[in-house]
Amino acid sequence: MRCLKVKTGRPYEILIEGGLLTEVPEDLAQINLGHRYALISDSNVAEFLGEDLLRLLKEADISAELFVFPAGEVSKNMDTVVSLARQMVSKGFDRKCAVIALGGGVTGDLAGFLASIYLRGIPYVQIPTSLLAQVDSSVGGKTGVDLPEGKNLLGTFYQPWRVYIDYGVLATLPFEHLKNGLAEVVKYGCISSPELFKFLDDNASSLLNYDAYTLEHIIYESCRIKADVVSQDEKEGGLRRILNFGHTIGHAIEAAANYEMLHGFCVSIGMVAAARLSEELGIAQEDLSAPIEALLKKLGLPVRIPKELDPAKIEAYLRADKKVWRGKLVFVLLKRLGEPVFYEEPPKELISKIIDSLRAEDAFS
Repeated sequence: MRCLKVKTGRPYEILIEGGLLTEVPEDLAQINLGHRYALISDSNVAEFLGEDLLRLLKEADISAELFVFPAGEVSKNMDTVVSLARQMVSKGFDRKCAVIALGGGVTGDLAGFLASIYLRGIPYVQIPTSLLAQVDSSVGGKTGVDLPEGKNLLGTFYQPWRVYIDYGVLATLPFEHLKNGLAEVVKYGCISSPELFKFLDDNASSLLNYDAYTLEHIIYESCRIKADVVSQDEKEGGLRRILNFGHTIGHAIEAAANYEMLHGFCVSIGMVAAARLSEELGIAQEDLSAPIEALLKKLGLPVRIPKELDPAKIEAYLRADKKVWRGKLVFVLLKRLGEPVFYEEPPKELISKIIDSLRAEDAFS
């Protein structure tokens, strides 16, 4: 088992191991977060893993109740949070209880947000079941829900007490979800680690075949990079914003597509856009867009905006994004791999030019 410590105001550990899910009840019994657990999962994960974990918890004499919400980004809203909270109240969950978030990023964000506001806050743990959640959303304590105006506009910073990462569960998900998570791993290579970027390039085939060693390595390295950033800037006061590389235009694409495109796919396109913007503005001190685009293609990720998406709609969503900082639209750009910079208010005409240049009939071309 590999272990990382996130040094936030209340430090916690990230545990990484294939088959770790079966060891969760024993560990929970030792850390004793509550006398009862609300196990929260979406309708897909509940069927494959939720019932199994509930059985394991009960076999370990841990009191738990499974709460299920409809799968998909469409459920990531306040109505779902209120519904889950009311169900917990009706089942008698009090301040001495805790939450287990079992699922992908939507579940982690929802359950974490619920835990942060339920009875003014109860402990929770993350058990991310998608690669995207394992390398990104489960680490760092960001929770939240969407509004019609944009993604993650309501939320809190609320750190989990433990993160359990079992990469063995990734095989239970559709193949597209593996690629979805790999986009965020590429992001870490771009902003912090040329070595990780090269590892991805050298081992793309093994990763796409679920090789255990390569999966464990990229998960550990991604979590290590994010834990280091979060430890220095827990509440996104400055440095932590480098984690938004590719997300500014990526989130706008996601919203313009009515959240029908996978998050990592949108970030993939957003990274290509950010690399091109870095070059156009003269910030890049080396060729960026070509190697980034080549790696994304090798991992089976899209590098073009679907032709059917309205450029004006994408640009409108840019202004509603959380990356608007003190009234100014801020992009994370690159001088070179591993050296990110912040750039305020690129010319609108240049943003429009890049968005237009990336539109294609085939997003993977």
